[in-house]
Amino acid sequence: MTLTGNRPAAPFDAARRAMIDSQLRTSGVNEPWVLAAMARVPREDFVPEENRAAAYIDRAVPLGRGRFLAAPLVHGMMLAEARPTAADRVLLVGDGRGYLAALLAPLAGSLDTADPASAAVRPGSGTYSLIVVDGAIEELAAPLAAQLAEGGRIVTGLVRRGVTRLAAGRKTAGEVTLLPLAEIGIPVLPEFAAPKRWSF
Repeated sequence: MTLTGNRPAAPFDAARRAMIDSQLRTSGVNEPWVLAAMARVPREDFVPEENRAAAYIDRAVPLGRGRFLAAPLVHGMMLAEARPTAADRVLLVGDGRGYLAALLAPLAGSLDTADPASAAVRPGSGTYSLIVVDGAIEELAAPLAAQLAEGGRIVTGLVRRGVTRLAAGRKTAGEVTLLPLAEIGIPVLPEFAAPKRWSF
């Protein structure tokens, strides 16, 4: 006879519950579907072995090669703002095998991914109802904006004068305007830096 009730918890189960109760809920991320998604996906599987113990801390975790896994609250807020549904065709700018992709995939109708370098330059076709950028951008590149369908929405980080904020926007009459929503630490994507401009 197997006693499943006395089976020891997985090593990161307590950390995952603490993330939900102490980081997400206390900061206003209370949507049941967001909490369920983040309870289901093990963050420790998406960081290097040497950083697994830090997978649930409330700040970004280094992934190597200048990339970071954003803090749990960042991804919780992004999901809550994006509100992906089965009707959405989603483009994720980020790691297609990363944590945010694992959160989005079961919620969206379809999910395509693009690394930041290619998303900043590849020609757009206006076919996505939702774009999620896993990082903070200084400027929304025209090729990426062109990927968004009319009426489609975008959720991203936005960096201005060194301060990062969660931002969201919608494409209206062919233009995308980003509205900053909340100041929060988000890893910056250098591929979306604004061109250097002369100042006097």
